[in-house]
Amino acid sequence: MDPIYLDHAATTPMRDEVLEAMAPYHRAAFGNPSSSHRWGREAQAALERARGRIADALGVRRREIVFVRGGTESDNLALFGRADAARASGTAPCVAVSAIEHKAVLDAARAIAAAGGQAIVLPVDRTGKVELDELDRALASSPCVVSIMWVNNEVGVVQPMREIVERCADRGVVIHSDSVQALGKIPVRLDEIGLDLLSLTGHKIYGPKSAGLLFVRAGTKLHARLHGGGQESGIRPGTQDVAGAVGLAEAVCLAVEEQAEASARYAGLRGRLLGRLREEIPDLREHGEGGNVAGHILSVGVPEVDPETLMISLDMEGVAVSGGSACQTGSRSVSHVLDAMYGDGVLPAVVRYSFGRDTTPEQVDAAADATMRVVRRLRGSTVPA
Repeated sequence: MDPIYLDHAATTPMRDEVLEAMAPYHRAAFGNPSSSHRWGREAQAALERARGRIADALGVRRREIVFVRGGTESDNLALFGRADAARASGTAPCVAVSAIEHKAVLDAARAIAAAGGQAIVLPVDRTGKVELDELDRALASSPCVVSIMWVNNEVGVVQPMREIVERCADRGVVIHSDSVQALGKIPVRLDEIGLDLLSLTGHKIYGPKSAGLLFVRAGTKLHARLHGGGQESGIRPGTQDVAGAVGLAEAVCLAVEEQAEASARYAGLRGRLLGRLREEIPDLREHGEGGNVAGHILSVGVPEVDPETLMISLDMEGVAVSGGSACQTGSRSVSHVLDAMYGDGVLPAVVRYSFGRDTTPEQVDAAADATMRVVRRLRGSTVPA
């Protein structure tokens, strides 16, 4: 069997269009965009074209796009930047985040609390949806920022972002969303939803690694975390990666253009795989069952098998999947996402399948067959007859 890559939520290969768009800025058009000569002007023009293309695709103004070095930096800049702005105004920072955020958000919130601020962690229900009554209680504390991931990276749960944004806006609270797993999978247009801050990264949408952005709505006060030459309106100083910005712009535009078709196709693949797995593994647990989940991620729990052995066995079968978030690889601790959703002490082995633009129904069927073979084998060797 040819190898099957079903770990697109971890990273994606660069598209040919992205590579071709970036190539000139690694070679002849290599100038520093802060330089005043022709090479610098050429680079600056390319950088601003990329910023404009992204702004148009997302429905915002070009000056609201800040180029950074990936999703983690973007998340950190949003939270720490807001916390520092609160301190500068003489207020101890309070941040509110959901219990199932990426570690880049959760750990930033904890660091803000450890430095004399406050972190409110919002619980979720068994489908992964944020408890909106708890959000309302948190808003009464006037946090400097609320951060809620639009689509969760481990289980694919989609938050009711429009309602969340409206509740924050009614209280005059800045709202940030890590939307790394949303773009290209569900509709993302910022002229249709009033987020103040939004984080994206290239390598989840067939763009370059270490190329990302933070959308900062005009009027949102945000302090820089780095200090230097004043690039990116002083919010993220440092020489810009022109090739990365150009590649990111190409990837964003393609993702937005194709997201309606992609969303429907992913949902079909997800349903196909889940149906096949449930045929032979009736005690399978679908994470987020009954809730709103994005089609490109299927996370399941498989009882009575060793999780590490399951991952190794699937890899040997030629199927690349994840045991959860790629950022947690190597950790034997329980996923904080699943603990927040269930907290029932049930610890089945977790498999996260995530589909990409080239994933076929035949590959999904082959992955299902491989999974069922592995589970039969592992249960035969570990569970008494």
